[in-house]
Amino acid sequence: MLNSINTNPGAMVALQNLNSTNTELATTQSRINTGKKVGSAKDNGAIWSMAKMQTASSSSLNAVKDSLSRGQSTIDVALAAGDTITDLISKMKEKVLAASDTSLNTASFNALNADFVSLRNQIQKAAENSKFNGVSLADGTTTQLAFLANSDGGNFTVAAQDLSLTGLGLTSAATTFTNAAEAKSLIATLTSALQTATNKLSSLGTASTGLDTHLTFVGKLQDSLDAGVGNLVDADLAKESAKLQSLQTKQQLGVQALSIANQTPQSILSLFKG
Repeated sequence: MLNSINTNPGAMVALQNLNSTNTELATTQSRINTGKKVGSAKDNGAIWSMAKMQTASSSSLNAVKDSLSRGQSTIDVALAAGDTITDLISKMKEKVLAASDTSLNTASFNALNADFVSLRNQIQKAAENSKFNGVSLADGTTTQLAFLANSDGGNFTVAAQDLSLTGLGLTSAATTFTNAAEAKSLIATLTSALQTATNKLSSLGTASTGLDTHLTFVGKLQDSLDAGVGNLVDADLAKESAKLQSLQTKQQLGVQALSIANQTPQSILSLFKG
């Protein structure tokens, strides 16, 4: 080996090794600090890009979940109105049945008729007030509502069910009586209206179940996407911790090796001592 004070190959090799160790140590410390083995595009461009796309998909599902939750609430409000409406129809049927009794006096008949009209008006009010966020599935103003179903903008469509007086065939013209015979004839009309209302509520209930199921699926899908991203970019901290200890020891040895290599030119001085 050339003995030179200008060039020290041993020190150069030791410095290269120490710099390599320091680079690995910095990488390991960054992984420990961030918890990620791929924190930026320069760590691994392909993996980083894939993780970013999947993270974006997962984040967009939050909007889907919000939309489906609004759908659930809209249906729940309609169902609540429907329960009230079916109760009102049952009471209306009770009133016309009582009014069909020919033994009633005029005052009693008129009282039953007034109660009947009041109940009929409450049905319309219940249908009109069955709104969530200004939207209703029961007032007859819309035919269907579409809620987000996936991150691509697909829709989950819910058919509206008209529970207004018109939708149930209980308009004032169709449900008016002035005598016992007319009251009796309305019994079949109200029975039919009650059946119609329960059928429509059944449809809304089925739609609500569908929304619940899809919302659960979207939640599981989002969890799976998040777990997949974690598998791509998250660091194994147990492994990184063990590697940190190894690199710190290697760094200390590298410093000592560089120190020894730097002492080599000093031995040349002994050649010039007389």
